[in-house]
Amino acid sequence: MFHTFLIKYGEIGVKGKNRFIFEAALEKQIRRALKSVDGIFETSREKGRIYVECSGDFDFEDTVEALTHVFGIVGICPVMVTEDDSLEAMGRNIVTFLEETYASHEQSFKVDTRRAKKTYPVPSMEVSAYLGGRVLDAFPEMKVDVHEPEILVHVEIRDRVYMYSRVIPGPGGMPVGTNGRSMLLLSGGIDSPVAGYMIAKRGVEIDAVYFHAPPYTSERAKQKVVDLAKEVSVYSGPMRLHVINFTDIQLYIYEKCPHDQLTIIMRRYMMKIAERIAQDTGALALITGESIGQVASQTVQSLAVTNEVCALPVFRPLIGFDKQDIIDISLKIGTYDTSILPFEDCCTIFVAKHPVTKPNLKSIVKSEQNLTEKIDQLVEEALASDEVIEIG
Repeated sequence: MFHTFLIKYGEIGVKGKNRFIFEAALEKQIRRALKSVDGIFETSREKGRIYVECSGDFDFEDTVEALTHVFGIVGICPVMVTEDDSLEAMGRNIVTFLEETYASHEQSFKVDTRRAKKTYPVPSMEVSAYLGGRVLDAFPEMKVDVHEPEILVHVEIRDRVYMYSRVIPGPGGMPVGTNGRSMLLLSGGIDSPVAGYMIAKRGVEIDAVYFHAPPYTSERAKQKVVDLAKEVSVYSGPMRLHVINFTDIQLYIYEKCPHDQLTIIMRRYMMKIAERIAQDTGALALITGESIGQVASQTVQSLAVTNEVCALPVFRPLIGFDKQDIIDISLKIGTYDTSILPFEDCCTIFVAKHPVTKPNLKSIVKSEQNLTEKIDQLVEEALASDEVIEIG
Protein backbone atom coordinates (compact mmCIF):
# COMPACT_ATOMS: atom_id res chain seq x y z
CA MET A 1 0.00 0.00 0.00
CA PHE A 2 2.79 2.44 0.82
CA HIS A 3 4.77 3.33 -2.29
CA THR A 4 5.09 7.03 -1.46
CA PHE A 5 6.76 8.89 1.39
CA LEU A 6 5.97 12.44 2.40
CA ILE A 7 9.20 14.08 3.57
CA LYS A 8 8.77 16.71 6.27
CA TYR A 9 11.43 19.33 6.83
CA GLY A 10 11.94 21.88 9.61
CA GLU A 11 14.20 24.92 9.29
CA ILE A 12 13.97 24.95 5.51
CA GLY A 13 10.38 26.13 5.85
CA VAL A 14 11.47 29.53 7.21
CA LYS A 15 13.98 30.32 4.46
CA GLY A 16 11.60 32.61 2.60
CA LYS A 17 12.41 33.25 -1.05
CA ASN A 18 15.53 31.07 -0.81
CA ARG A 19 13.59 28.02 0.31
CA PHE A 20 13.69 26.42 -3.14
CA ILE A 21 17.52 26.29 -2.93
CA PHE A 22 17.36 24.28 0.29
CA GLU A 23 14.55 22.07 -1.03
CA ALA A 24 16.63 21.26 -4.12
CA ALA A 25 19.62 20.42 -1.90
CA LEU A 26 17.45 18.15 0.23
CA GLU A 27 16.14 16.36 -2.87
CA LYS A 28 19.74 15.85 -4.00
CA GLN A 29 20.72 14.31 -0.67
CA ILE A 30 17.63 12.08 -0.68
CA ARG A 31 18.53 10.75 -4.12
CA ARG A 32 22.11 10.14 -2.98
CA ALA A 33 20.97 8.21 0.09
CA LEU A 34 18.57 6.04 -1.91
CA LYS A 35 21.25 4.93 -4.37
CA SER A 36 22.19 2.27 -1.83
CA VAL A 37 18.63 0.84 -1.80
CA ASP A 38 17.24 -1.56 -4.39
CA GLY A 39 14.33 0.01 -6.24
CA ILE A 40 13.40 2.86 -8.55
CA PHE A 41 12.82 6.14 -6.70
CA GLU A 42 11.67 9.54 -7.88
CA THR A 43 11.48 12.75 -5.87
CA SER A 44 9.11 15.63 -6.47
CA ARG A 45 8.13 18.91 -4.85
CA GLU A 46 4.70 20.42 -4.50
CA LYS A 47 3.82 23.54 -2.48
CA GLY A 48 6.01 23.00 0.54
CA ARG A 49 6.03 19.22 0.29
CA ILE A 50 8.69 16.78 -0.91
CA TYR A 51 7.62 13.30 -1.96
CA VAL A 52 9.58 10.13 -2.64
CA GLU A 53 7.74 7.73 -4.94
CA CYS A 54 8.87 4.11 -5.26
CA SER A 55 8.19 2.15 -8.44
CA GLY A 56 8.06 -1.63 -8.55
CA ASP A 57 9.58 -3.79 -5.82
CA PHE A 58 11.50 -2.10 -3.04
CA ASP A 59 12.43 -2.80 0.55
CA PHE A 60 10.33 -0.59 2.83
CA GLU A 61 12.62 -0.87 5.87
CA ASP A 62 15.82 -0.25 3.88
CA THR A 63 14.22 2.80 2.29
CA VAL A 64 13.21 4.26 5.64
CA GLU A 65 16.66 3.49 7.07
CA ALA A 66 18.34 5.38 4.24
CA LEU A 67 16.05 8.39 4.66
CA THR A 68 16.73 8.57 8.41
CA HIS A 69 20.36 9.42 7.56
CA VAL A 70 19.50 12.49 5.46
CA PHE A 71 20.06 15.78 7.27
CA GLY A 72 17.20 18.22 6.73
CA ILE A 73 14.47 15.60 7.17
CA VAL A 74 12.48 15.87 10.40
CA GLY A 75 9.77 13.35 9.53
CA ILE A 76 9.19 10.48 7.10
CA CYS A 77 5.54 9.66 6.49
CA PRO A 78 4.47 6.53 4.59
CA VAL A 79 1.54 7.78 2.51
CA MET A 80 -1.40 6.13 0.77
CA VAL A 81 -2.01 8.06 -2.45
CA THR A 82 -5.27 7.96 -4.41
CA GLU A 83 -6.50 9.81 -7.49
CA ASP A 84 -10.24 9.95 -6.72
CA ASP A 85 -11.00 12.88 -4.40
CA SER A 86 -14.73 12.29 -4.04
CA LEU A 87 -16.02 11.97 -0.49
CA GLU A 88 -17.24 8.44 -1.21
CA ALA A 89 -13.83 7.33 -2.47
CA MET A 90 -12.02 8.95 0.45
CA GLY A 91 -14.43 7.23 2.83
CA ARG A 92 -13.63 3.82 1.35
CA ASN A 93 -9.92 4.58 1.33
CA ILE A 94 -9.67 5.68 4.96
CA VAL A 95 -11.28 2.39 6.03
CA THR A 96 -8.80 0.46 3.86
CA PHE A 97 -5.97 2.56 5.25
CA LEU A 98 -6.85 1.72 8.86
CA GLU A 99 -7.45 -1.95 8.07
CA GLU A 100 -4.02 -2.37 6.52
CA THR A 101 -2.06 -0.10 8.87
CA TYR A 102 -3.31 -1.21 12.29
CA ALA A 103 -3.91 -4.73 13.59
CA SER A 104 -6.27 -3.50 16.31
CA HIS A 105 -9.18 -1.12 15.80
CA GLU A 106 -10.11 -0.17 19.33
CA GLN A 107 -8.05 3.02 19.63
CA SER A 108 -9.20 6.61 19.79
CA PHE A 109 -8.70 8.58 16.59
CA LYS A 110 -8.99 11.92 14.88
CA VAL A 111 -9.14 12.87 11.20
CA ASP A 112 -7.30 16.06 10.28
CA THR A 113 -7.99 17.29 6.76
CA ARG A 114 -5.92 19.87 4.90
CA ARG A 115 -7.49 21.23 1.74
CA ALA A 116 -4.45 22.48 -0.19
CA LYS A 117 -6.55 22.35 -3.36
CA LYS A 118 -8.63 25.45 -2.66
CA THR A 119 -11.05 24.73 -5.47
CA TYR A 120 -12.22 21.59 -3.69
CA PRO A 121 -15.91 22.27 -2.96
CA VAL A 122 -16.20 20.74 0.54
CA PRO A 123 -14.64 22.55 3.55
CA SER A 124 -11.93 20.72 5.51
CA MET A 125 -14.02 20.40 8.68
CA GLU A 126 -16.86 18.77 6.76
CA VAL A 127 -14.49 16.33 5.08
CA SER A 128 -13.03 15.36 8.49
CA ALA A 129 -16.51 14.88 9.96
CA TYR A 130 -17.63 12.73 7.05
CA LEU A 131 -14.50 10.55 7.14
CA GLY A 132 -14.76 10.20 10.92
CA GLY A 133 -18.29 8.92 10.46
CA ARG A 134 -17.15 6.36 7.93
CA VAL A 135 -14.47 5.15 10.38
CA LEU A 136 -17.03 4.77 13.18
CA ASP A 137 -19.36 2.86 10.86
CA ALA A 138 -16.57 0.44 9.94
CA PHE A 139 -15.00 0.16 13.40
CA PRO A 140 -17.67 0.74 16.10
CA GLU A 141 -15.18 0.15 18.92
CA MET A 142 -13.04 3.11 17.90
CA LYS A 143 -13.78 6.47 19.51
CA VAL A 144 -13.19 10.04 18.45
CA ASP A 145 -10.74 12.06 20.56
CA VAL A 146 -9.94 15.48 19.12
CA HIS A 147 -7.42 16.38 21.85
CA GLU A 148 -5.14 13.36 22.39
CA PRO A 149 -6.03 10.70 19.82
CA GLU A 150 -4.06 7.48 19.71
CA ILE A 151 -4.31 7.57 15.91
CA LEU A 152 -4.19 10.86 14.03
CA VAL A 153 -5.05 10.37 10.36
CA HIS A 154 -3.85 13.21 8.14
CA VAL A 155 -5.71 13.73 4.88
CA GLU A 156 -4.28 16.19 2.34
CA ILE A 157 -6.38 17.06 -0.68
CA ARG A 158 -4.12 18.24 -3.49
CA ASP A 159 -4.11 17.15 -7.14
CA ARG A 160 -4.25 13.73 -5.51
CA VAL A 161 -5.36 12.65 -2.04
CA TYR A 162 -2.64 11.81 0.47
CA MET A 163 -3.46 9.86 3.64
CA TYR A 164 -0.99 9.08 6.45
CA SER A 165 -0.82 8.64 10.21
CA ARG A 166 2.74 7.59 10.98
CA VAL A 167 5.61 10.07 11.26
CA ILE A 168 9.01 8.39 11.50
CA PRO A 169 11.56 10.85 13.01
CA GLY A 170 14.37 12.06 10.79
CA PRO A 171 17.72 13.48 11.94
CA GLY A 172 16.77 17.14 11.46
CA GLY A 173 19.37 19.77 10.65
CA MET A 174 20.09 21.26 7.23
CA PRO A 175 20.79 19.50 3.92
CA VAL A 176 24.48 18.80 3.40
CA GLY A 177 25.89 21.13 0.76
CA THR A 178 24.05 24.29 1.81
CA ASN A 179 26.74 25.72 4.12
CA GLY A 180 30.14 25.29 2.48
CA ARG A 181 32.92 22.82 3.24
CA SER A 182 35.12 22.30 6.30
CA MET A 183 38.08 20.09 7.25
CA LEU A 184 37.71 17.64 10.16
CA LEU A 185 40.74 16.60 12.18
CA LEU A 186 39.77 12.95 12.50
CA SER A 187 41.47 10.69 15.03
CA GLY A 188 40.58 7.19 16.12
CA GLY A 189 38.79 8.39 19.25
CA ILE A 190 35.18 8.88 20.21
CA ASP A 191 35.01 12.65 19.91
CA SER A 192 36.11 13.70 16.43
CA PRO A 193 33.62 11.52 14.47
CA VAL A 194 30.81 12.99 16.56
CA ALA A 195 32.12 16.51 15.86
CA GLY A 196 32.08 15.78 12.12
CA TYR A 197 28.54 14.45 12.34
CA MET A 198 27.34 17.54 14.19
CA ILE A 199 28.86 20.03 11.76
CA ALA A 200 27.56 18.04 8.77
CA LYS A 201 24.12 18.25 10.39
CA ARG A 202 24.28 22.01 9.88
CA GLY A 203 24.58 21.52 6.13
CA VAL A 204 28.39 21.58 5.89
CA GLU A 205 30.21 19.24 3.52
CA ILE A 206 33.23 17.74 5.27
CA ASP A 207 36.60 16.33 4.34
CA ALA A 208 38.96 14.91 6.94
CA VAL A 209 42.65 14.70 7.79
CA TYR A 210 44.25 11.93 9.85
CA PHE A 211 47.77 12.13 11.25
CA HIS A 212 49.45 8.75 10.97
CA ALA A 213 52.70 7.92 12.80
CA PRO A 214 54.18 4.68 11.48
CA PRO A 215 55.73 2.53 12.89
CA TYR A 216 54.37 3.83 16.22
CA THR A 217 50.82 3.52 14.92
CA SER A 218 49.80 0.45 12.95
CA GLU A 219 47.94 -0.06 9.70
CA ARG A 220 45.06 -1.28 11.84
CA ALA A 221 44.94 2.13 13.50
CA LYS A 222 44.77 3.73 10.06
CA GLN A 223 42.03 1.33 8.95
CA LYS A 224 40.09 2.19 12.09
CA VAL A 225 40.04 5.85 11.03
CA VAL A 226 39.03 4.88 7.48
CA ASP A 227 36.14 2.89 8.97
CA LEU A 228 35.11 5.86 11.14
CA ALA A 229 35.14 8.11 8.09
CA LYS A 230 32.86 5.66 6.29
CA GLU A 231 30.46 5.62 9.26
CA VAL A 232 30.32 9.42 9.36
CA SER A 233 29.88 9.58 5.58
CA VAL A 234 26.58 7.69 5.89
CA TYR A 235 25.26 11.02 7.18
CA SER A 236 27.66 13.56 5.67
CA GLY A 237 27.92 12.12 2.19
CA PRO A 238 31.17 11.40 0.33
CA MET A 239 34.36 12.85 1.75
CA ARG A 240 38.08 12.88 1.03
CA LEU A 241 40.24 11.51 3.86
CA HIS A 242 43.78 12.93 3.84
CA VAL A 243 46.31 10.65 5.59
CA ILE A 244 49.44 12.56 6.65
CA ASN A 245 52.66 10.91 7.81
CA PHE A 246 53.41 12.82 11.01
CA THR A 247 56.17 10.62 12.47
CA ASP A 248 59.21 12.76 11.67
CA ILE A 249 57.57 15.92 12.99
CA GLN A 250 56.64 14.20 16.23
CA LEU A 251 60.12 12.76 16.73
CA TYR A 252 61.70 16.13 16.04
CA ILE A 253 59.42 17.89 18.52
CA TYR A 254 60.09 15.12 21.04
CA GLU A 255 63.84 15.66 20.61
CA LYS A 256 63.90 19.46 20.69
CA CYS A 257 61.08 20.64 22.97
CA PRO A 258 60.24 20.33 26.69
CA HIS A 259 58.26 17.15 27.21
CA ASP A 260 55.51 18.83 29.21
CA GLN A 261 54.77 20.95 26.09
CA LEU A 262 54.82 18.08 23.58
CA THR A 263 51.07 17.71 23.20
CA ILE A 264 50.44 21.43 22.67
CA ILE A 265 53.26 21.90 20.17
CA MET A 266 52.29 18.78 18.22
CA ARG A 267 48.71 19.94 18.20
CA ARG A 268 49.74 23.34 16.84
CA TYR A 269 51.56 21.70 13.94
CA MET A 270 48.60 19.45 13.22
CA MET A 271 46.42 22.54 13.01
CA LYS A 272 48.90 24.27 10.70
CA ILE A 273 49.03 21.29 8.35
CA ALA A 274 45.25 20.78 8.42
CA GLU A 275 44.79 24.46 7.59
CA ARG A 276 47.14 24.19 4.62
CA ILE A 277 45.17 21.23 3.26
CA ALA A 278 41.89 23.04 3.91
CA GLN A 279 43.04 26.13 2.02
CA ASP A 280 44.27 24.02 -0.90
CA THR A 281 40.96 22.13 -1.16
CA GLY A 282 38.50 24.99 -0.65
CA ALA A 283 37.49 24.19 2.92
CA LEU A 284 36.49 27.30 4.86
CA ALA A 285 37.03 26.12 8.44
CA LEU A 286 38.56 23.41 10.62
CA ILE A 287 36.56 21.04 12.84
CA THR A 288 37.87 19.39 16.00
CA GLY A 289 36.35 17.17 18.68
CA GLU A 290 37.69 19.17 21.60
CA SER A 291 35.70 19.64 24.82
CA ILE A 292 36.71 22.06 27.55
CA GLY A 293 38.77 20.40 30.25
CA GLN A 294 38.49 16.85 28.95
CA VAL A 295 42.30 16.44 28.65
CA ALA A 296 45.31 18.69 29.22
CA SER A 297 45.32 19.96 25.63
CA GLN A 298 41.69 21.03 25.93
CA THR A 299 41.81 23.52 28.79
CA VAL A 300 40.80 27.04 27.82
CA GLN A 301 44.45 28.12 28.01
CA SER A 302 45.53 25.21 25.77
CA LEU A 303 42.81 25.90 23.22
CA ALA A 304 43.81 29.56 23.07
CA VAL A 305 47.43 28.63 22.38
CA THR A 306 46.38 26.06 19.75
CA ASN A 307 44.08 28.55 18.01
CA GLU A 308 46.88 31.09 17.68
CA VAL A 309 48.37 29.29 14.66
CA CYS A 310 45.11 29.29 12.66
CA ALA A 311 43.71 31.93 10.35
CA LEU A 312 40.65 29.86 9.48
CA PRO A 313 37.74 29.53 11.94
CA VAL A 314 37.89 26.44 14.15
CA PHE A 315 34.53 24.78 14.84
CA ARG A 316 34.34 22.85 18.12
CA PRO A 317 30.76 21.58 18.34
CA LEU A 318 31.47 19.46 21.43
CA ILE A 319 33.03 22.28 23.42
CA GLY A 320 30.42 22.27 26.22
CA PHE A 321 29.64 18.55 26.25
CA ASP A 322 30.72 16.10 28.90
CA LYS A 323 32.03 12.70 27.90
CA GLN A 324 28.72 10.89 28.39
CA ASP A 325 26.95 13.38 26.10
CA ILE A 326 29.48 12.57 23.39
CA ILE A 327 29.28 8.81 23.95
CA ASP A 328 25.49 8.94 23.69
CA ILE A 329 25.70 10.56 20.25
CA SER A 330 28.42 8.16 19.09
CA LEU A 331 26.17 5.24 20.05
CA LYS A 332 23.26 6.79 18.16
CA ILE A 333 25.23 7.33 14.94
CA GLY A 334 27.07 4.00 15.10
CA THR A 335 30.69 5.14 15.55
CA TYR A 336 31.21 4.11 19.19
CA ASP A 337 32.13 0.46 18.66
CA THR A 338 34.76 1.39 16.09
CA SER A 339 36.13 4.25 18.22
CA ILE A 340 36.84 2.02 21.20
CA LEU A 341 38.88 -0.53 19.24
CA PRO A 342 42.29 -0.73 21.01
CA PHE A 343 44.53 0.78 18.34
CA GLU A 344 46.66 3.73 19.47
CA ASP A 345 46.71 7.02 17.56
CA CYS A 346 49.69 9.35 17.27
CA CYS A 347 48.52 11.66 20.07
CA THR A 348 48.41 8.93 22.70
CA ILE A 349 51.77 7.44 21.68
CA PHE A 350 53.74 10.62 22.34
CA VAL A 351 51.80 12.03 25.28
CA ALA A 352 53.86 13.37 28.21
CA LYS A 353 53.45 11.96 31.71
CA HIS A 354 52.77 15.42 33.13
CA PRO A 355 51.60 17.71 30.30
CA VAL A 356 51.24 21.41 30.91
CA THR A 357 47.59 22.35 31.45
CA LYS A 358 47.96 26.13 31.41
CA PRO A 359 50.48 26.79 28.65
CA ASN A 360 51.89 30.27 28.16
CA LEU A 361 51.95 31.34 24.52
CA LYS A 362 55.32 33.12 24.80
CA SER A 363 56.87 30.03 26.36
CA ILE A 364 55.44 27.76 23.65
CA VAL A 365 56.67 30.05 20.86
CA LYS A 366 60.12 30.19 22.50
CA SER A 367 60.25 26.37 22.64
CA GLU A 368 59.24 26.17 18.98
CA GLN A 369 62.32 28.24 18.09
CA ASN A 370 64.30 25.06 18.81
CA LEU A 371 62.65 23.59 15.71
CA THR A 372 63.65 26.25 13.18
CA GLU A 373 66.45 24.23 11.58
CA LYS A 374 64.24 21.50 10.12
CA ILE A 375 60.56 22.05 10.91
CA ASP A 376 59.58 23.88 7.70
CA GLN A 377 61.14 21.12 5.60
CA LEU A 378 59.41 18.44 7.69
CA VAL A 379 56.04 20.17 7.29
CA GLU A 380 56.48 20.24 3.50
CA GLU A 381 57.46 16.55 3.54
CA ALA A 382 54.40 15.73 5.61
CA LEU A 383 52.17 17.59 3.14
CA ALA A 384 53.86 15.74 0.26
CA SER A 385 53.05 12.43 1.99
CA ASP A 386 49.30 13.17 1.72
CA GLU A 387 47.44 9.99 0.79
CA VAL A 388 43.89 10.87 -0.28
CA ILE A 389 41.27 8.17 0.26
CA GLU A 390 37.85 8.67 -1.32
CA ILE A 391 35.15 7.76 1.22
CA GLY A 392 31.50 7.08 0.38
